[in-house]
Amino acid sequence: MSFVVRQIALKSSGEEIVRGSTYGMREMTVGRDSACAIHLPDLAVNPVHARIARGADGILTVTATTDQPFEVNGRSTKSAEIDPAVGGELAFGGHRIAVSQDEDGETPVLTVRRVEAVSESAEERDIGAAYSLKGLLPGKRLSAWAFSLLVLFAFLAFPLYSYATYKPLAMKEEARRPDGFHADQTWTSGPLSLSHKALNGDCQACHTQAFVAVTDKACLTCHTKDAHDHIADKARLLQSRGEPTGMAAMQRAVAGAFNRPAGRCVDCHTEHEGAGAMPATQQQFCADCHDGMKGRLPDTKIADAADFGTAHPQFRPTLLSGMDGDKPLFRRVAWEAGLQENNGLKFTHGQHLSKTNGIAQMVRRMPGKFAGSDALQCADCHATDSSGARFKPVDMEESCQSCHSLSFDQIGGTVRTLRHGDPAQVVADLRAFYRGTAPARPANLSGMARRVPGDAAMRSTAADYARAVRFYPGGADQAITQVFSKGGMCNDCHVVTRSGTAQTAGFAIQPVAQNDRYFRKGWFDHKAHVQSDCAQCHTGAATSNKATDLLVPGMDGKGGCRTCHVGGEGAKMASISVKDPVESSCAMCHSYHMDAGAPWVPKNDRKKTDAHAVALADRPRFPMKPH
Repeated sequence: MSFVVRQIALKSSGEEIVRGSTYGMREMTVGRDSACAIHLPDLAVNPVHARIARGADGILTVTATTDQPFEVNGRSTKSAEIDPAVGGELAFGGHRIAVSQDEDGETPVLTVRRVEAVSESAEERDIGAAYSLKGLLPGKRLSAWAFSLLVLFAFLAFPLYSYATYKPLAMKEEARRPDGFHADQTWTSGPLSLSHKALNGDCQACHTQAFVAVTDKACLTCHTKDAHDHIADKARLLQSRGEPTGMAAMQRAVAGAFNRPAGRCVDCHTEHEGAGAMPATQQQFCADCHDGMKGRLPDTKIADAADFGTAHPQFRPTLLSGMDGDKPLFRRVAWEAGLQENNGLKFTHGQHLSKTNGIAQMVRRMPGKFAGSDALQCADCHATDSSGARFKPVDMEESCQSCHSLSFDQIGGTVRTLRHGDPAQVVADLRAFYRGTAPARPANLSGMARRVPGDAAMRSTAADYARAVRFYPGGADQAITQVFSKGGMCNDCHVVTRSGTAQTAGFAIQPVAQNDRYFRKGWFDHKAHVQSDCAQCHTGAATSNKATDLLVPGMDGKGGCRTCHVGGEGAKMASISVKDPVESSCAMCHSYHMDAGAPWVPKNDRKKTDAHAVALADRPRFPMKPH
């Protein structure tokens, strides 16, 4: 069984448009609901107003689903039967449904037509107006002007007033705006980072001029110690980057037009991007300039570098080159095997680390006194400073004197020692010792010991002792010569010459200097390598028989840094075998604002890098003053 439904609509010209549909069902619904088979968009019609069912004899039964009636041939009713062969007309609100029979004599046809202005509720425009607040609100133009003025006041005039009120505080490190709401805070694009959280609400601490980008001068008002320039010549710094191309060139031109020149602090140190810590410096940030820089700056002395694992120049340690009086002179040279450094000592590592010579035997005879049980260890002489990053200078009294004694006399239980590091005082002490003391008195002059009978023997002994007392002070010169000559206390470790003054009896000690930092342009942290044995890196120490041997490792070869450290993204040279690779970006050893401290690393990255034995620094940045 089926129904044919024909919807009739009128064009503006009055011409009818008929759309027919066939529904294969025994029952159809009529109503305002779009799910109804016969949809009548009229507020006078219930969502499901009536049901039309076809009986076995072809008679249509129309039944209202609610108490609201409909009309059949002009008569209001809630239920009716219509024979399609006879025909009839149903009325629902402003719509009429003509019932007829199709040409096949079996299928009922329902022709739906909307009669003109039967019900105001039937007009679509009235349906929209019924749910509109148009009549209760001001017009669109008035509303637009009102909102525009409100925005201008709240986000332009009021913030400008707030800014102008506290403008005298700008560029003053100690000055702070009072706590509370300030209208120019509405211009912020996001929360400040943790480093600048104390400046929340104090926009003028950085934004010193309205509608002008943050200047470097504003940054340096607080960052007086830790934000020095990477290089003094900023034009040269920009040249090392190279000229931008394409969209980057357009962005730079637009930024320059709006007073945002390249090379400012905020190019790297962006703000208002969330209340987190500043991220670690990415390797690409360094490689943008240092990779291929010689092509852009032909006169530069800096070698190109892009990745520690694959494209990094050889280390250039700073070595002692001599002395200017007591001031050491340094020079930087490219690392190579066999480098020498004259520090003024005769000390050799191989002799002191031997496991078979007299030094090793002394260690065995004194258990518990030294770090090792069969020979000296590195820790017996080398001690780290309070940070653990570097080693303190070796001190004679603390590290050497337990073996290399300078004692020359004992009075009761007190031992007298020569003054280390002061040759003139050594000479003076020895002369004073021999002037103020006398040779041991012979026992046969004391009257208590047995002696040869007769006065002649006694007088002979007394004469010999008198001569010894007379010439005893002259023994000081002999003792001084022995101290400074081969086999003497000083000559064992120091280079002694005969270019001294009368105060030093003509002897002179070559000045000694200890190099406390070989890599002045990079950072190395011994604390991060505490789990490694010293000999893993300083491979030549145990066999070094010259005090001038440089035992600092280079990049490659046995003990070199690349035996553990690979590039920032894990890259390494194919010729190098790495057992436990440590990813090492530029920022691990180098800092953009380079100083004597370690490169800065975010706290949330430190545990991860500690696990890989990476050099870290927990030094504070500049202190931020509270409001």
